[in-house]
Amino acid sequence: MGKDRVYTIWRQEGLKVPAKQPKRARLWRADGSCVRLRPTHRNQVWSYDVVAERTHDGRPFRILNVLDGYTRECLASVAARRLGSQDVILLLAEMFLHHGVPQHIRSDNGPEFIARKLRRWLKTLQGEPLYIEPGSPWENGYVESFNGKMRAQFLNGELFYAPKEAQILTEQWRIHYNTVHPHSRLGGAATGPRDGSAGRLKTNK
Repeated sequence: MGKDRVYTIWRQEGLKVPAKQPKRARLWRADGSCVRLRPTHRNQVWSYDVVAERTHDGRPFRILNVLDGYTRECLASVAARRLGSQDVILLLAEMFLHHGVPQHIRSDNGPEFIARKLRRWLKTLQGEPLYIEPGSPWENGYVESFNGKMRAQFLNGELFYAPKEAQILTEQWRIHYNTVHPHSRLGGAATGPRDGSAGRLKTNK
């Protein structure tokens, strides 16, 4: 096909050369959030989010995932019927004892993440919450990518009869993800062996 024919088709389809996007150097917003901040070391920026799932009887439960943005290690996955701000605080307290307090924790604007009790508690520990713009999940891309892998590689192939069963299987998958699953961020290697002690929050829900 000659270049004139290609040009004719190009014009007929109304195609255009994409406009070049200007580079942005701004990392921080006036409200203190830092959506575009890329972590440069472990324990600098954590991300957390909730995945919705159902047991075989149609009743919903939720899985709270916490990820280290630099290593891509899943620090915790907790399944329960309900996950409120108090449950988030209990999980983070356990994780802070195990890993230390991160500089920032990024999340969407879910009620369990924006609760005043949680924000006050994080402030006393000098851990700063970072909230993405509503309806912009790509701004929390690390944990969203993890959630997609969890959905495709684990949740879509399992039938859960109770949240307790879901918690056991989720924890097994989390450890496999951290120790066996290859990570492009680490050149195809896993995050390394972990004892898996963090993320085993006991819940009766």
